[in-house]
Amino acid sequence: MPRFEPVKFPGVDGTTLAGVLDLPDGTVRAWAVFCHGFTLGKNSAAASRVAKALAARGIGVLRYDAAGLGGSSGVWHEGTFGTKIADVVCAARFMHRQGRPARLLIGHSLGGAAVLAAAASVPEAAAVVTIGSPFEPRHVVHLFEHVLDEVQLDGSAAVILGRESFRIRRELVADLLGTDLSGPIASLGRRLLVLHSPTDATVEVANAERIFAAAAQPKSFISLDGCDHLLTERWQAERIAGLVAVWADGFLPPG
Repeated sequence: MPRFEPVKFPGVDGTTLAGVLDLPDGTVRAWAVFCHGFTLGKNSAAASRVAKALAARGIGVLRYDAAGLGGSSGVWHEGTFGTKIADVVCAARFMHRQGRPARLLIGHSLGGAAVLAAAASVPEAAAVVTIGSPFEPRHVVHLFEHVLDEVQLDGSAAVILGRESFRIRRELVADLLGTDLSGPIASLGRRLLVLHSPTDATVEVANAERIFAAAAQPKSFISLDGCDHLLTERWQAERIAGLVAVWADGFLPPG
């Protein structure tokens, strides 16, 4: 039965990030880093369930909270999309120091965009997996577009996302609007698996089509029929883990 291990490691700007290592029971085929969505955290349904399901299939996973979320130190609104990318690299470096190099970088929603951008700085990563991810980081701006005028005028504004209040700074908006991932995707140089639901109401499937079109081979695109964006049903995470594990058979050692 898979086990878990709480961990902490340095993030950027002096933060300490809290994570969980989901550990396979038996032979470890590979290690992965999982980057959660915009404000979701390591214990969101997508992060926790997919990680646990992958561990049950022999792939150990580090999932962690962004600064200011969950058990991580720091202030969430002081971060930018660039911070999110840098923390993926920090997580991979932590795994490498532990003798558990991350062969897989996995990201859900905006976390998928982050792992695409971070891959070039993680030489041991052989593959990248995106789940319901936007082609452009600016896509998430629609979540708080009603306060953009206030952000531009005052420098920041509070917004309710889910059930919690978050402060959106001008610097975050500028970073999201100014980041272009077409180059990093085209030069990814790693195997890519794009997973996306055709009925995703939060991040339209056209985003997945653009990611797939921009990437060079080897690449795969699998439709997550019946899944919602947040992967709220347990079977959705199980299905994704099964797809990732089977796809990875082509380059990981057998379990």
